[in-house]
Amino acid sequence: MTGTVGNSRPSLPRRLRDRVGLGALAYLVLCAAVLVWAVVTIATDDSGEAMALLFPLLVTAPGSLVVLVLPEHGSMFFASLVLGAAVNAAVISWCTGVLRRGRPDPES
Repeated sequence: MTGTVGNSRPSLPRRLRDRVGLGALAYLVLCAAVLVWAVVTIATDDSGEAMALLFPLLVTAPGSLVVLVLPEHGSMFFASLVLGAAVNAAVISWCTGVLRRGRPDPES
């Protein structure tokens, strides 16, 4: 150990931002905020007619539309939202990575 000071590993949020990207991370935060809003809205609605859970489904579409073929259970709905958000975040991360690299120089 020559010249190392403590643990030089970056923090978890820093590693996540470096691995996934800021755009995909912002998308995941947006998905979580919409889901929390929808759950609170459904929990406080007395009429039973609220359709707030439709918004998280639309925010995470098309990956979350797998809920149409899953068995009817509350956990399957939330699993499809997680799957849809993860797929969309991966696509966003891939797109930002490609855009960051840019085009190769045609002269070289």
